[in-house]
Amino acid sequence: MASAFEYAPAPESRSVVDIAPSYGLFIDGEFTDAADGKVFKTISPSTEEVLSEVAQAGAEDVDRAVKAARKAFEKWSALPGSERAKYLFRIARIIQERSRELAVLETLDNGKPIKETRDADLPLVAAHFFYYAGWADKLDHAGFGADPRPLGVAGQVIPWNFPLLMLAWKIAPALATGNTVVLKPAETTPLSALFFADICRQAGLPRGVVNILPGYGDTGASLVAHPDVDKVAFTGSTAVGKEIARTVAGTRKKLTLELGGKGANIVFDDAPIDQAVEGIVTGIFFNQGQVCCAGSRLLVQESIQDELLDSLKRRLSTLRLGDPLDKNTDIGAINSAEQLARITALTEQGEAEGAERWSPACELPSSGYWFAPTLFTNVTQAHTIARDEIFGPVLSVLTFRTPDEAVAKANNTQYGLSAGIWTEKGSRILAVANKLRAGVVWSNTFNKFDPTSPFGGYKESGFGREGGRHGLEAYLDV
Repeated sequence: MASAFEYAPAPESRSVVDIAPSYGLFIDGEFTDAADGKVFKTISPSTEEVLSEVAQAGAEDVDRAVKAARKAFEKWSALPGSERAKYLFRIARIIQERSRELAVLETLDNGKPIKETRDADLPLVAAHFFYYAGWADKLDHAGFGADPRPLGVAGQVIPWNFPLLMLAWKIAPALATGNTVVLKPAETTPLSALFFADICRQAGLPRGVVNILPGYGDTGASLVAHPDVDKVAFTGSTAVGKEIARTVAGTRKKLTLELGGKGANIVFDDAPIDQAVEGIVTGIFFNQGQVCCAGSRLLVQESIQDELLDSLKRRLSTLRLGDPLDKNTDIGAINSAEQLARITALTEQGEAEGAERWSPACELPSSGYWFAPTLFTNVTQAHTIARDEIFGPVLSVLTFRTPDEAVAKANNTQYGLSAGIWTEKGSRILAVANKLRAGVVWSNTFNKFDPTSPFGGYKESGFGREGGRHGLEAYLDV
């Protein structure tokens, strides 16, 4: 995109990561072929090159993995918390040691910019394992009663937008509380989970405590429905979350769901404009907007609409779209052709319904899956782009006059995952935040995460919390 001065290319080296031509399933501490021999290819979204061929787990493989996890549970759950903590600390330190390798791998397989995987994802992954390692021998003091017990085998299904981070959110608390895990990564981003399997072996984690099963939706469905799974944790779309809820209804399985969102970023007339613009950009264009808690609806007070939009458009014109491995890149590739098609269809519908579309001058690469940062104005609450989760770099701008109107519009959604408030008045922050039906409310910032802070939603954004002390409860028999 246009810039005041030119940036020299600053590519990260691909040589720091060695991707094998093929990978198996990770079951009972060993890599193994799928029972039916099926495989699928994982490709790089920025170039469409095939990165590797991966074994595709079926129902028989799910059964093998669950049996391995059940067998390992007896000894793993009987270990003192201080002993489990040693493994978690070891995993966290190995992640730090291999962070550059893992960041490059994640960027290649996912398409997000290297500066996001390097500076956000990987530090948070390690931090989650460090944090829950600290809890492992303190569960008696977590507020869930004396001597809380683990549930058993946890079946976990994670999405493609933050593959390694979502793995950490799921596996770290599960292991700290004495559970064993069977995890299914997304079919478009299986590689970092398989590298994590290698880290488990490097850390000396007992066989069967962690099992990784790449595959498609049918693999996840088999895992969720398996009768010997005690706990199901899912992050992904609301539609699939509803299917999972129906599957586990009437069973003894404990369930947490972290689903879609349509977060409102509310900017009041006393907000510092430049700071708010940076927060808006972070809120919707981080990871190309492929974030469940993205601030995809901008609610701006009418009196500052023109000033803020002018500033926002100037800022968007400086963003750099291109090679995700370049350290200067701000906007990377969309994760898949399927996701790009969805984003394209919804933005075209927005135009058809009368919203005004704007994007900065932007040259898209000839290969890969790309979408320019997009801004819609003249948007009403009736527009599809203001209601449906687009999961892409698309921002819908609405206006309000009073705080009550801002709250009413922010809450006028089937989702309830996140929101942001921009104002210099602390009293206004507290008053508005208390009225917003969102699991996370950021004030004068956006997309800030910490392993000590719980995360989760209301309504069709799911239920249960991950992170913090609250994240332990989902894996304990309380």
